[in-house]
Amino acid sequence: MADLLRPVRHVLLDFDGPVCSVFAGMPAAEIAERLRRHLLAQGEQMPEVWAFETDPLAFLRLVADARPDLVAPADALLTTLETEAVSLSQPTPGSNALLIACAESGRSVSLVSNNSGAAIEAYLAAHGLGDSVFGVFGRTPGDPSSMKPNPRLLIEAMGAAASKPAECIFIGDAPRDVEAGDAAGVATIGYANKPGKDVRLAKAGAVAVVDSMQLIADAVR
Repeated sequence: MADLLRPVRHVLLDFDGPVCSVFAGMPAAEIAERLRRHLLAQGEQMPEVWAFETDPLAFLRLVADARPDLVAPADALLTTLETEAVSLSQPTPGSNALLIACAESGRSVSLVSNNSGAAIEAYLAAHGLGDSVFGVFGRTPGDPSSMKPNPRLLIEAMGAAASKPAECIFIGDAPRDVEAGDAAGVATIGYANKPGKDVRLAKAGAVAVVDSMQLIADAVR
């Protein structure tokens, strides 16, 4: 792990999972249901598939596919709900240590996430971590196509830091993160925080898989 990280100057870090569990205090299924109820209250007709989706980010994609005209208000409401959710979340063990280790070793960190930038910034402010992060690259408001596995946000983060893919590492907890990293030319370390994720991340092509963010922080040091 230390050999893998030694040439890295810029760490690209997924938010939900590696930094905190966004929906730990407010379950994802509850947020998806609140999005549905809001749209129904506006008198909107929904495709049947919308009734069974429990992932709010996947729900936003469904809205974009079937009703592009509703994406902007649905995304705005989701941002509000995500911000409420992160106020109830706690740091993933080892995540703060990683941010500190990167700062002490001269490495910059950008958060690259399918969650909203506003919710991420609210979390950083609440935990006094704003100065530990170079940039926040959440999904483009009103444009779910910007979300991973699209590499757009990773490419934007590297451009803002004037860093090349070979100088970066991406840390994520889902196969779509590995796919986005591959598309952007960046190696991805998988964070397996749930049973079975280690196999899925390795199969997706992660260059390493860990079950502890502290392990990465120690390797950076």
